[in-house]
Amino acid sequence: MKVIGLLGGMSWESSLEYYRLVNERVRAALGGFHSARTVLYSVDFAVIEAMQAAGRWDEAGAELARAARALEAAGADVVVLCTNTMHKVAGAITDAVAIPLLHLADATAAAITAAGLTRAGLLGTRFTMEQPFYRDRLAAHGLDVLVPGPADRDLVHRIIYDELVHGVVREESRAAYRGVIERLVAAGADGVVYGCTEIELLVGPADSTVPTFPTTRLHAEAAADFAMGVRPLPAAPVS
Repeated sequence: MKVIGLLGGMSWESSLEYYRLVNERVRAALGGFHSARTVLYSVDFAVIEAMQAAGRWDEAGAELARAARALEAAGADVVVLCTNTMHKVAGAITDAVAIPLLHLADATAAAITAAGLTRAGLLGTRFTMEQPFYRDRLAAHGLDVLVPGPADRDLVHRIIYDELVHGVVREESRAAYRGVIERLVAAGADGVVYGCTEIELLVGPADSTVPTFPTTRLHAEAAADFAMGVRPLPAAPVS
């Protein structure tokens, strides 16, 4: 079995989910006492969040590149960046290591395409919803990507950073997210991407009238399947 290098801590709340999900996937497939071979590098999110807020993305990329090199040196066969937002600096990571990066947007796009859908609503941090790095990666797979309006983007972002990354789950926030999802569906989304690794702590399939795509689970399961040799890494879009 290959070794999965988890680059987490952004936030550690969702990194816990990654560790649980990859191990559950391996146990379900192999049974017995089997568990995933993993190496975890968990950053101090306060440092990364300050770089995000200040727009210091080059510094953030350099920091995560160093972490990825540490994972590679520890024996990882693949890097799994346990955050949607920081895929903005995916290029810095791939340039820093010889092992592959399992791109979260590719795993998500593969699931949407397999479901026969083409128009997905995207929830995530403001960076993920408003900047092109993630939307364009999904679009390159032939998908039409919708994002919420400005007020809904502010609401979704605020709940992530003020509540979910701190492990706070409120029923009123769940109801607010349901409203955002309803408005995306009304705008024409035939599926909804939970494009922040903490969102799955708040809402699930039952909170949407259309199929949902939980990026944490999709990413973790793709990593486990690759490690077990069940399937290759999701294909990158053809440029």
